[in-house]
Amino acid sequence: IVEVPVKVERIGCLYGFCGHVVAMPGKGENIVAVVEGLKRDKLLTEMLPNIKEAAVPSTGGAVNLEELINADPDVVFIRGETARSEGEMEKLAKSGIPYLVVDYRNIKEQQYAIDLIGQATGAREKAQRYNEYYRRCIERVQKDLEAVPANKRVRVYHSVNEATRTDARDTLPADWMQVAGANNVSVNQDLKLIEDKYFAGLEQIILWDPAVILVNEAGVADYILNSRQWSSLSAVKNRKVYQMPNGISRWGHPGSLETPMAILWTAKTLYPDLFSGLNMVSETKFFYKEFYNYDLPEEVVLQILSGKGMRVSKESAR
Repeated sequence: IVEVPVKVERIGCLYGFCGHVVAMPGKGENIVAVVEGLKRDKLLTEMLPNIKEAAVPSTGGAVNLEELINADPDVVFIRGETARSEGEMEKLAKSGIPYLVVDYRNIKEQQYAIDLIGQATGAREKAQRYNEYYRRCIERVQKDLEAVPANKRVRVYHSVNEATRTDARDTLPADWMQVAGANNVSVNQDLKLIEDKYFAGLEQIILWDPAVILVNEAGVADYILNSRQWSSLSAVKNRKVYQMPNGISRWGHPGSLETPMAILWTAKTLYPDLFSGLNMVSETKFFYKEFYNYDLPEEVVLQILSGKGMRVSKESAR
């Protein structure tokens, strides 16, 4: 059992997802320590310039104990991968700083994580409101998808960061893609696990021959569409390779808060006729206003939906 101070004024987010959640209930200005990835999110640092100046006491999952102590957080959020490292846990124990482990592998667990962070930061009501919206998005999509039998669901390959990194079963992306009506070709397949990330071979992907490819990293869609190695795929021949949006984070990423938005966007992308009444521009404007109290001009909304230009390079973030 970890005791968290009643009043949390200085917060360490050593998992990017936690920074997105903390920022949502208006606690973002209390963030004093982050992972480098949070400094790369343009929209987040525009909303919260203090993140640009926050300490970075964790790189590649390794905690810099001296920097963490100097940042002086009242509580630190860490990811499950860090908690599974005996060496990293020894460092945190030495620091004497209370910490909470945030880990999830499906929608239900992610919603619990959001609620947990809300409780720890004194913002549970906002977290619960977000989870209610999350549930409503799922209900909206599933109701309309009842008209599409399982054997008619679109076969999709989901690229995460790198072209051949993808989704395994019992992961959050596998869960939300199923909710969005995707027949995810990589789920239940034999994938290579490297440092908590799953990869498929190009030969496997060619055999799966998905009808649609969704990518969440800027530039990967263009690479796939213009690569001779990928050219035999139906999705490439039919130009059905789509860049996913990127707002506070990359929608649908394992460490993204914007899972409900990824569900809506994916359902509309795969079944445009079925979801013709879903306006992603107005939905996106509503989302960031409702949960981040941030009014987005339409040109920024369109950039978010394009998925391009919303993250700075690692070098620029330093």
